[in-house]
Amino acid sequence: MGAALGQDATGPRELDATSRVGDVLHAGARGAVGAMAMTGMRVITTQIGLVEETPPQAIARQRSRGLRRLLRLAPRRQRRGLIEIAHWAFGAAGGAVFGALPLGLRRRVWAGPVYGLAVWLGFEMGIAPVLGLSQAKRVRLVDRLALAADHLLYGLVLSEGRRRPRD
Repeated sequence: MGAALGQDATGPRELDATSRVGDVLHAGARGAVGAMAMTGMRVITTQIGLVEETPPQAIARQRSRGLRRLLRLAPRRQRRGLIEIAHWAFGAAGGAVFGALPLGLRRRVWAGPVYGLAVWLGFEMGIAPVLGLSQAKRVRLVDRLALAADHLLYGLVLSEGRRRPRD
């Protein structure tokens, strides 16, 4: 009967699934942009001495022999760019996870920034110690504050800083 009234034959469940996929893809793109924004902020924080070494640089330098071998395949001048592309891809993946969260949660003003801080805390308290990164062993408050700030920026980009109008 719905199709007879000019409605699409696609049911509400199919529209919901399509909408969810769209949300995940959109948030993944925003996550990549958020990681790019973090890159800009990190250029400033490292150049003025607030951050000694960014997490992507620390991972590439200190750990992951396989990653170092892979990086050595690339010309030296391209390595920093490859590390940054990996960071952007991680940002996109984190954004996609954010996009998979319930819409009611994602639309909260605080959701993006809190998510960005949760990603940072997950790295600081989980990934960095497991990888044995030296930054996990020494605590410089200014480093931590600057890295927390760039993850807040990431979260703001994810949440778009405003509520999107309903379609």
